[in-house]
Amino acid sequence: MSCRARADPPATYKWILDGSDVVVEASGHYSLVGGNLVIGNPLRDKHLGKYACVASNRLGAVISREASVQFGYLDFFSSEEREAVHVKEGQGAVLLCASPPHYPAELSFRWMLNEFPTFILPDTRRFVSQITGNLYISKVDRSDSGNYSCFVTSPSISKSVFSKFIPLVPLAERPIRKYPADIKVKFPDTTALLGHNITLECFALGNPIPEIRWKKVDGELPPSHEVSKAGANLCLFNVQYEDAGTYKCEAINSKGKDYHTAHLSVEAFPEWSERINSTERDISSDYTMSCVASGKPRPHVRWLKNGRPYHKKEMRFGSLTFDDSGMYQCIAENRHGALHANAELRVIECAPTFQHSPVQTVLGAKNGRVVMECRPKAAPKPSFSWSKGTELLSNSTRVFVWEDGSLEIRNVTRADEGNYTCFAENDQGKANSTGSLSVTDATRITLAPSNADVTAGDSVALQCAASHDPSLDITFVWSLDGRVIDVHRERQHYERAANGSSNGELLIKNAQLQHGGRYACVAQTPVDNVTAAALLVVRGPPGPPGGVRVANKTDKSVSLQWSRGADNHSPISKYTVQCRDSFSKDVWKDATTSPVEVEGNAETATAVDLFPWTEYEFRVIAGNTLGTGEPSAPSPKVQTEAAVPVVAPSDIGGGGGTSRELTITWKPVQPQYYYGSNFGYIIAFRQSDSLEWRKVIVGDPQAGRYVLKDASIPPSTEFQVKVKAFNSRGEGPYSLMAYIYSAQDAPSEAPNSLDGRAISATEAFVGWLSISQSNVEGYQVKYWRTPEDSEDGARRVAVSSRENQTKLEGLKPNSHYLVQVRAFNAAGYGPSSPVFPIFTKKSPPSRPPKITGKKLKGKKVTIAWEQVEPFANESSIDGYKVLYRPQGQSIGKLYFTNKRSIDVTMPTAGDYVVEVRAYGEGGDGAVARISLIGGGVMAAQPLSLLSLLLVALLRLDL
Repeated sequence: MSCRARADPPATYKWILDGSDVVVEASGHYSLVGGNLVIGNPLRDKHLGKYACVASNRLGAVISREASVQFGYLDFFSSEEREAVHVKEGQGAVLLCASPPHYPAELSFRWMLNEFPTFILPDTRRFVSQITGNLYISKVDRSDSGNYSCFVTSPSISKSVFSKFIPLVPLAERPIRKYPADIKVKFPDTTALLGHNITLECFALGNPIPEIRWKKVDGELPPSHEVSKAGANLCLFNVQYEDAGTYKCEAINSKGKDYHTAHLSVEAFPEWSERINSTERDISSDYTMSCVASGKPRPHVRWLKNGRPYHKKEMRFGSLTFDDSGMYQCIAENRHGALHANAELRVIECAPTFQHSPVQTVLGAKNGRVVMECRPKAAPKPSFSWSKGTELLSNSTRVFVWEDGSLEIRNVTRADEGNYTCFAENDQGKANSTGSLSVTDATRITLAPSNADVTAGDSVALQCAASHDPSLDITFVWSLDGRVIDVHRERQHYERAANGSSNGELLIKNAQLQHGGRYACVAQTPVDNVTAAALLVVRGPPGPPGGVRVANKTDKSVSLQWSRGADNHSPISKYTVQCRDSFSKDVWKDATTSPVEVEGNAETATAVDLFPWTEYEFRVIAGNTLGTGEPSAPSPKVQTEAAVPVVAPSDIGGGGGTSRELTITWKPVQPQYYYGSNFGYIIAFRQSDSLEWRKVIVGDPQAGRYVLKDASIPPSTEFQVKVKAFNSRGEGPYSLMAYIYSAQDAPSEAPNSLDGRAISATEAFVGWLSISQSNVEGYQVKYWRTPEDSEDGARRVAVSSRENQTKLEGLKPNSHYLVQVRAFNAAGYGPSSPVFPIFTKKSPPSRPPKITGKKLKGKKVTIAWEQVEPFANESSIDGYKVLYRPQGQSIGKLYFTNKRSIDVTMPTAGDYVVEVRAYGEGGDGAVARISLIGGGVMAAQPLSLLSLLLVALLRLDL
C-alpha cells in the first residue's frame, strides 16, 4: 500500500491497523519501503482490517485516509443433487440459483442448458436476475426440457463455479391454458448514489408472455434512462437527486395485469463546499478554520491536529500563539465514504518588511479615485502612516488611510501627482516604501447606445464611442444583462470593430429572442472605465404555454387547462392542441378541439373525437403574427373512459379442418379499438337452411381463429358466420356475414385389388383400384422393409386422386417389402388396404465387361469383350447394352445384343464414346468405356499403315 507526503524536512512514516501501530520486523510479514507498506504472504486471520499511514516531521503530522484489506473468495456449490422441476406447458417456472458463500457481494449470473458452454440468452420469455441469480421462464414450452445449471462468476477474483444440474420437465397439456401476468421479480426500495448508475429488475410469469412497462409515479422517467430490449431491466445512468421517487413496473397480457411499486432514494458521497488551506497568521491575531461538506446523509465533520483527534467543536482562535502552529486535518464522513482536507497553520512574528511587496507606481484618472496599497509582511499587524514628499498626510474628505494601510484619494487632480511613502511599525521594528502617482485625462462616452426594437431574425447595430487619454489604450466590452459577451465564441450573432479605436459599435446579427435585454457598453483604459446602456427588444413567436393539465374526461373527450407563456412582445393570436396516444408512440398530431379555433386569450379547450379507453398525453402550442412557438411540456398521462366497441372484426372466413369440425377465422380488432377491458369476441353461426343461430365466446383479444368440434356437424355443409366484439361495457356490431363449409369426412373405404411387382433391384411398381367416394384428394402409399424395419419407420409416397399407380424408388436389392395404400383428404386418412408383399430383384452385375479387342473394318470398328460372370448375390445376365454417343453428351444410339462383340461406325469427325454394360432383371451393371477419335480412314493405305492408324485413333478408357 502506497504512502507519500510532501514535507520539509522529509517525513518519516508509520502505519496503523484498526487503531494499533503496525510492527515492522525483518523476519515478519510486514516491511516498509519508503512510506509504502508491503505485506508478504498475507493471512486472512492476521492481516484483515483497515490501515492508515501517518507521515510526520518536526513541524507536525498528518494521517492518510483508511485503506481496507479484504480477502475475496467464492466457494463451490453444494454437492447435493437438485430436485427436478415439473411444470405444465404454458405455466411459468422459477429455477433457484442459491449462490454459495462469497466475498465481495458483487456476482454475475448465467444459466447453462445441458452442457458447457451452452448459455441461455435472456429474452422476453426468459430472465436471469443479477440480484438473486434465479432463472425465470414466463411460460414453459416443450423446447425448455433439459438440465439447467446456475453459472456464477465473481469479477473481482476472476473465478466461476456452477451448480448441480436441475432437470426441468414440461408436462404436456392440451389445450394449453392461459394465465394472467404475475410479477415474480420485484425491485425493492433502493438507494442509489449520486452520479452512479443503477438497474431496477422486474419480470412476470404468464401466458401469453406479459409485456413489461416502466413508469415514474410522481413524474416522467429520467431522460438518461434505458429499458432493456426484453423490458425486464430499467437502467438509470448518472443518477441525480431529482431522479428520486416512486417507480412502477406494469406487466400486461390478454388475461390480466399486475404491477409493483418501490421507492428510489438518492444519496451522495461527501463533497467539499469549503475546505481549509495552508496559511501563515500573525501571532496574537484571530483566525477561524472552516470546513463545510455537502452529501446525503449530511456528513459529520471531525478534526485532527498532527494526526491526533482535536476535540474542538469550532476551530476559532482568539489570540494565536506559537503552540497553535501545526498540521490540521478535517474529515467529513457519512456512511458512503470520507473526505480528508489537510492544511498547515504557521504562526509568525516579524518586523515589517517591504522586500516582496513594495509600494507601486499608480496611474489615476482626473476627477476619479485611486488607491495605493501598502502590504508589508509584519507580525503582529503594524500601524500605518503616509506622506507626500515630506508632507505627512492625514485623513480628510479627499484623502483616507484604510485599516489595512491602503491610501485612497478621491476627485484626483493634476496637483496630486508626486511621490508617496508608506510607513509601517510594530513592536518588532519599522520600515517604509515609496511609490508615485501620475494623473491622466478621464475617459468619457461620446456616443451612447440607443434603445432598439427588432423582429427575431433581423439585425441591429448598437453604437458606442468614447474619448480617452491619448497615452492610454482603450477597450470596449459589451455585456447583456450583466453577462460579458464573448464576441469571438458567439460570432454567429455578434460582430464589432477592432479594439484600439474610439468606436465600439456592436452589430447583432440574426437576433433571436434570447438576445433581447439590457446591453451595457464599457469603455475602459488601464486607469478608468465608463459605462452606457440601452434596451433591445426582440419580438418573436410566443414561448411555450405552461402547466397543461386535465380538468375532466369522458370516453371521447378530455378538457384541458393551461397557463399563458411569454408572448415575446407580440400578442398571442391562437393555440393549437396536440396529442399522442400509447399506440402512436412518439408521434404528435393535431387534436380536434372544441371550439375548433382556440383564440389567443383562451386558457382552456376540449380535445374531442378521441378513442375510448386509450392513454393520451397532450401539449399546447401558441402562435402569433410572427410564427408558432415551442410546444409546452406534455400533460400528465390520462386514460379516456371505456365505451362499447364500434369496430367489428373483418375478413371473416374459415372452413376445412378435420372431420366433424367447423373452422371460423377472422382478422382480430386492433388494440386501439378495444374501447374497454375484458375485450373478446362473440361468434354466431348457423347452417344456411336453419333459422337458429348458435353463439360462442372467445375471451382472447388477439385470437383470430375458432374451431368447433361437434360430432353432430354434418360434413361439407354450408354455414353462415358473423363475429362481433365485446368488452366490459357491452357488445359491438356484427361483422358482414360470411359463408363457409364444415370439414368433409375422411374417406371411409380402403383401396382394394392392390397389386405390385419389382421392376429392378431398386424399383417396384404398385397399383390399386380407386375407391368410389368423391371426397378423395389423393392416396398415400406406405412401404417398409421386413424384418429390418418396423412399420413406424415406413416411407410414404403421396399421389393425386387422378392416379391409381406409382413407382417406388430407392429400394434395397434382394429384399422383402410390405406395401399398404390408403386414401386421404383434408379431414384425414381413410382405412388402409391389406398389406401386399414385394420382393426386389438381386443387384445387377457389379463388374464391368472387360474389353478384349477393337478392329477397324473399312468404315466399321469391331469392339469385343469377355463374358461377365455375376456373383452369387447378383442377378443373372440377359444380355448387353452398348451406348454409342458423342463425347460430352449423355444421349446417343443404344444397342442390345446377346453377343460379346459389336460393330459401330468409325466417326469421321469429333470424338465419340462407346459404353458397354451387362443387364438383367436386377437392372444395368457396371460400365466399361472406350473412346474413338474421329478423322476418317485412308482406303488406299497398306494394312500396316491402317493398323498404326487404328492404334492412334482408338483409346481404351476403362
